[in-house]
Amino acid sequence: MKNKRMIYIAGDSTAEAKPQHERPMSGWGEYLEDFLDSNIQVSNQAIGGRSTKSFLDQQRLDAILDDIKEGDYLLIQFGHNDQKIEDPTRYTEPYGTYQENLKLYIEETRKKKAIPVLLSSISRRDFIEGKINRESLGDYPKAMKEVSESEEVDFLDMNQLSADYIESLGEEKSKDLFLHLKPNEYPNYPEGLEDNTHFSEHGGRVFAEMIAEELVKVLK
Repeated sequence: MKNKRMIYIAGDSTAEAKPQHERPMSGWGEYLEDFLDSNIQVSNQAIGGRSTKSFLDQQRLDAILDDIKEGDYLLIQFGHNDQKIEDPTRYTEPYGTYQENLKLYIEETRKKKAIPVLLSSISRRDFIEGKINRESLGDYPKAMKEVSESEEVDFLDMNQLSADYIESLGEEKSKDLFLHLKPNEYPNYPEGLEDNTHFSEHGGRVFAEMIAEELVKVLK
């Protein structure tokens, strides 16, 4: 039987497969395989709270590199936690350590003859006078695009695509993509929740499909 093509994911909580105690919170990475050809298998190594820096420091990239093979893909999506200037274990400067870290991910992936792909972070649901705030991820999406150009790496601008989509839905309907929960609606969140960063299952699936549609354009 022909071996399946492998796609690995290095990322944060927006891609992570969620544990039961956090449901219905969902990450796009747990649904990506549903929208790809059956000969592709996804290994989702994303984990909540990580930045390009802490993912490296905790040797999580090393674990991927131990398994990744020639012709496999590594999807790299960080930015949310790289913003956390109050936390030196995670913070990176967008045009400094963030770009340096991304280049390291790319270099190490290529050493294994695997193929890196950069994805900018899914937009937050942050409306200002009916329009999505395009700066909610700061300079990180732009900095990532700059690295993709200098290193000649495929870049999926999910920040722009997701922002366009969220804005098209409008302030009210777009809540369905994120965790807007009423009190006692779900046992994990008895007090309810309004979270405009993390996804509902519906949102996780929507963004997974969006990523898959872009990804198939760059798969070789």
